Amino acid sequence: MTMCTRFLWSSAGEPGSGNVLVGRSMDWFEDTRTVLAVRPRGATRQSAPGDAGSFEWTAEFGSIVCLMYGEIAVDGLNEAGFQVSGLYLAESDYGARDEDRPGLALAQAIQCLLDRFANVADAVAWLTESNVQIIPLDIGGKPGTGHIALADRGGDSAIIEFIDGELTVHHGSAYTVMANSPVYAEQLELERRYAGLGGDDPLPGGTDSPDRFARAAFYSARLPKTEDEREASAYVFSVIRNASAPFGTADPVRPNVSTTRWRTVADLTASRFFFESTSSPNVVWVRLDRFDLAPGPELRFDPQATMAVSGLVNAEFVAA
Repeated sequence: MTMCTRFLWSSAGEPGSGNVLVGRSMDWFEDTRTVLAVRPRGATRQSAPGDAGSFEWTAEFGSIVCLMYGEIAVDGLNEAGFQVSGLYLAESDYGARDEDRPGLALAQAIQCLLDRFANVADAVAWLTESNVQIIPLDIGGKPGTGHIALADRGGDSAIIEFIDGELTVHHGSAYTVMANSPVYAEQLELERRYAGLGGDDPLPGGTDSPDRFARAAFYSARLPKTEDEREASAYVFSVIRNASAPFGTADPVRPNVSTTRWRTVADLTASRFFFESTSSPNVVWVRLDRFDLAPGPELRFDPQATMAVSGLVNAEFVAA
């Protein structure tokens, strides 16, 4: 299955100071065939086509997203500096479908939030007040249950989970690190076992979720302050690579451990979005603020199509 890691870091030390960045890894049991898409403002989308509780919205913000299997937005950044990541959580339980509640297909959840909100507080308020119900899906023939991490330029953060059919929100700048199982409250407890994080156990080196969580928390808390954008993104890459799972990780005895397929670093302050495929030796990035995000066609770029392209790739995007 999938095991991923995410962390939020502000380069000048205090939440929202300097450059605010998010690093995330995507671990999956097979190649995710992920493409990058720039989605302009003005597109109208349905939350859950065919469901009685489906609703419609029009994108207020342009965004760049990672489309897993070329279809499902699982990570992205919008022009307001609001960032959203979806990670796997086996314990997710969205409850039996209640069609009196608005329904939001999991495949649309990341895009819905990026399209409509400029910051974490507004997104959390809507998730809480709307009584929206997530509708799960299969991804690549596997259960696609997950939890969602939100971040914004102010350094605010939230971890969104649905457990036993109920919405659970951890909201605040202290919630910087997220991995997979167990549920988030238990992840925070496990973290405190390790030296440098409140306990005495040595920092773990494995690829299980609590191990990756602990390493991301430990090393991100020790990153040196910097006002240099390039250094800041390099620092975040150094931590998220350390919390990744190398090829050869997959183990039939532990089916919930998978290889890291790609990593992203989003600079929310500079509107810069980096993508690194683990099957290619180069990193590509875009400047979202240099795209015309007025209503128009969606633009796409396949970062794994060739190894001849690296660096700034705005010009490589073409109409979908």
